[in-house]
Amino acid sequence: MNITNDINISIIKTALIISSLMMISKVSIADEFTGDLKLSCEAVLCLSTGSPPSECNPALSRYYNINFDDFSDTIRERINFLNICPVSSETPQMKSLINAIANGAGRCDAASLNAILREWVYTGSGGMNAGYFCISNQLSSYCSAYTTHEYTDLKNNVKYVIDPPSQQYNPFNNNPFFNSIGNTQVKPPARQCGHWVNQ
Repeated sequence: MNITNDINISIIKTALIISSLMMISKVSIADEFTGDLKLSCEAVLCLSTGSPPSECNPALSRYYNINFDDFSDTIRERINFLNICPVSSETPQMKSLINAIANGAGRCDAASLNAILREWVYTGSGGMNAGYFCISNQLSSYCSAYTTHEYTDLKNNVKYVIDPPSQQYNPFNNNPFFNSIGNTQVKPPARQCGHWVNQ
């Protein structure tokens, strides 16, 4: 792996997005962005990279504070917020980026993936508790769309590592309900299990 090339590609991607933001036809470059217009455009940039600088904090706080009881409402309103930035609808790629961010940002880190992708593998003998938990190594569709989007720099943010059968990773170690399930001794797993880690 050529680290220099990877860094250069990341810089180019970020530069392309910044250039797009600077060439907004609806707002004069001489005008200063303020309020939600400024925060929405900053959020688009900050949520497209895995290592946002501290300057991103106001925009990220504004974005993640958009919360509703129904998560579909949260996604819809976050899309509406990001769409305040004029560049969000400039190209099909930007439209898909906004959708990918709204569906994936904050949900595709290692901790989230280990909780969401944990599944019970039933061995077929010994009762309902005969089996083991395994965390899938396949990203959800929304995480895949977000981390592999051509305008994001997130492809190497997380990786899947295989665990020894006797040390299967449990993201719910402190939850007695989850720990009480699956304690029945079973044969070694037929498939390799692991967990996600941030890089």
